Amino acid sequence: MPIANVTRIMRRVLPDHAKIADDAKETIQECVSEFIGFVTSEANQRCHREYRKTVTPDDVLSAMATLGFSTYVQPLSVFLDRHRGVHSQSPAHHAHTFQGYVPSRVDRSSYGLFGPPEMGGYFMGNKGGEEGSSDPFVHQYK
Repeated sequence: MPIANVTRIMRRVLPDHAKIADDAKETIQECVSEFIGFVTSEANQRCHREYRKTVTPDDVLSAMATLGFSTYVQPLSVFLDRHRGVHSQSPAHHAHTFQGYVPSRVDRSSYGLFGPPEMGGYFMGNKGGEEGSSDPFVHQYK
């Protein structure tokens, strides 16, 4: 993912006056790229098991659940349904609805329908970041 996209996403969730160090941007960029590759690889394995060549959104949702990110499946499904609904409308309506659309900053007082997802699964072990965690810096959080 391009660093500009990473920076834009980070700025949306931080206060206006927050500064983001270059190494923080690069670290997030590396994590996002690794995460995307990890999920894509699992989705692709599902396709191979089913003798298909095209990864579908359902493959990605299945991969998320398989890898321990099942709390994200429902919000992603809602987003996917909305996305499909927007793209199934007439082109004239689509252009009218999103003309000049600029994403707003994230309102942290409300996380939408489902609240912020809990971290867990593969990356956090069974104890939420304690023993068995894949986080090498877990000792710094105590």
